Amino acid sequence: MGKVKDIRLKVIPHKIANKFVRRHHYSGTYSRKSNLHFGVFLDNSLHGVMQYGSPIDKNKVIDLVKDTRWNGMIELHRMAFDDYLPKNSESRALAVSFKLIRKNAPHIKWILSYADAAQCGDGAIYRASGFHLTGIKKNTSMLKMPDGSVVCDKSLNNANNAVTGKTAGWWKKNGAEPIPGYQMRYIYLLDKGSKLNCEDIPYSKIEEIGAGMYKGEKISYIELNMGQ
Repeated sequence: MGKVKDIRLKVIPHKIANKFVRRHHYSGTYSRKSNLHFGVFLDNSLHGVMQYGSPIDKNKVIDLVKDTRWNGMIELHRMAFDDYLPKNSESRALAVSFKLIRKNAPHIKWILSYADAAQCGDGAIYRASGFHLTGIKKNTSMLKMPDGSVVCDKSLNNANNAVTGKTAGWWKKNGAEPIPGYQMRYIYLLDKGSKLNCEDIPYSKIEEIGAGMYKGEKISYIELNMGQ
């Protein structure tokens, strides 16, 4: 098996990226807003995908970093890897993708991403890669439906569901409940001259409020460190 330093990134077609993400991302879904798809390759085979694109509502996030132009930021929507890749592959892939974005799209000054600590993890990989933690909130958007499936409330509030009346509000009254846990918001400054226009939260806050999550299980960082 190749080593972490041997990982290569290439832009790949969205159909290939979407198929891989559906198979390997914990949510089983891809974002239709993604328009930049990096394939993560090792030993000449595809073992990971990173999908970037515009946020769902850019108006709500563009001012998180001072003086951001409309095309000056991008969101990392999905990051999915299989079990073939060695340890630290995520950090390596993030670093290479940042380098490629800086080189080919220098107008992009920062990257936004979210960690779903209600279902998967609290963003340890983002912290290891130098992201700023800029938001922690209790989950209200990811709903467990009566049939056991998990759906984002935004997808329930689309035009089709509005016609039938079965929006997120309807489902909450009929058995759907928010999954216990937290959502974390992270920002990576590609341009080191850029400045946050929001709170830069210390990583220790996650442990302080008991929001730690690893692979879908609640965890204390004290417990995690004791096990190493």
